Amino acid sequence: MFLPVIMAGGSGSRLWPLSRQLNPKQFLPLIDAEQSLLQSTIKRLEGLDHHLPILICNEQQRFLAAEQLRQLDMEEARILLEPVGRNTAPAIALAALQATAGGDDPILLVLAADHLIQDIEAFHASIGHALTLAESGKLVTFAVLPTHPETGFGYLERGKELALGGYVVSRFVEKPDSATAQRYLDSGQYFWNSGMFMFRASRYLEELGRFAPNILHACRASFASARQDMHFTRVDAQTFGACPENSVDYAVMERTSDAVMVPLDAGWSDVGSWTALWDTADKDADGNVLKGDVLTERTSSSYVHATHRLVATIGVDDLVIVETKDAVLVAHKGDVQDVKKIVDQLKNCKRTEYANHREVYRPWGVYDCIDNGPRYQVKRITVNPGAKLSVQMHHHRAEHWIVVSGTARVTNGDKSYLVTENQSTYIPVGQVHALENPGVIPLELIEVQSGTYLGEDDIVRFEDIYGRS
Repeated sequence: MFLPVIMAGGSGSRLWPLSRQLNPKQFLPLIDAEQSLLQSTIKRLEGLDHHLPILICNEQQRFLAAEQLRQLDMEEARILLEPVGRNTAPAIALAALQATAGGDDPILLVLAADHLIQDIEAFHASIGHALTLAESGKLVTFAVLPTHPETGFGYLERGKELALGGYVVSRFVEKPDSATAQRYLDSGQYFWNSGMFMFRASRYLEELGRFAPNILHACRASFASARQDMHFTRVDAQTFGACPENSVDYAVMERTSDAVMVPLDAGWSDVGSWTALWDTADKDADGNVLKGDVLTERTSSSYVHATHRLVATIGVDDLVIVETKDAVLVAHKGDVQDVKKIVDQLKNCKRTEYANHREVYRPWGVYDCIDNGPRYQVKRITVNPGAKLSVQMHHHRAEHWIVVSGTARVTNGDKSYLVTENQSTYIPVGQVHALENPGVIPLELIEVQSGTYLGEDDIVRFEDIYGRS
């Protein structure tokens, strides 16, 4: 039996505008319309003997993670919150410390939440080989059989074969240029570095302490002050913030004498770009991947994704076109690695489109900002059954609430009352208030804000059932 550790803290900026900082690719149904990449990662472990997973994510994504685990009936799974990103070596250290906190010493299967694996049977077979090696004290990495001379991945050079199966890792190689990648492919001795690992928790901590003791010290200190909050484990933010940043490859795997590799030929992809999605998806007769309401004429070898309106293309080839409510991306397939540069521009211009969609998920539901101006903003708000917004007030805005469907229980100053369909209520500036859905169907309402400042940071919370400050 092993313990899955799923790293779900990335931002997926190369898949903007669908993937955004507060709702990144691992939480999106990019391959399977019925489940996110994270949920697919967990589901593909079905049939194997394993414990409930430990999920590692950041503070801002915690409720998305908890909701997606709930949908899989895994409410009891542990969620470790990173107060700040410090790369994979510290993240895995925190998971190993949590896994061993009760005196156990399980074997960890470390997975990324945003990968695609198409051949589940082959994947399970590789896990079985890795488990044997991990039980003998080895630190195993999964080595993907390359299909083309990829320059975006690191590589592993295969060493001697082991009696227990697998191979010694002869060396880790940085991302190569195209000529070097072709040479690696032709040799048959090099594999893509998948970023997936298996080892016993204590062995990882032992090797981390040998080669990167400052990381282990910071992680031990921050975990010693950890506290449990609902589904979440929160480590000490100040102590963890002082932890050096490093990857598990640099900190441990490239330095230990016990690094071994198990080949993986299972239709693996890191889903790292729009071309990667095009590569792995089913295509029409013209080589197009079409998602949503799309019409084409003389269009070939393109990826077109429409989320909220009709997208039509005429006479184009090798394009990526992605439409959302608030942004449209048009790029040549060969240039999609530069999508991150657009995200950087958005950050530098202090625009919100890099972080949020128009639809913003909250632990109680979701809101969609449907219109705004200099002194007003209109939102469509959906509150889940039994959910409640925080008891709060605003210094700079008043709010009008109009119920579209369902029933709202409103706290307005010292009054509490119900508001039903086609009824409305008004919250003055500075008034302490709260909103709750006491019913069994979603509460839908329109909120009209008016005032001199309408930012989300104009919220003073007095009480919150979700632990938000």
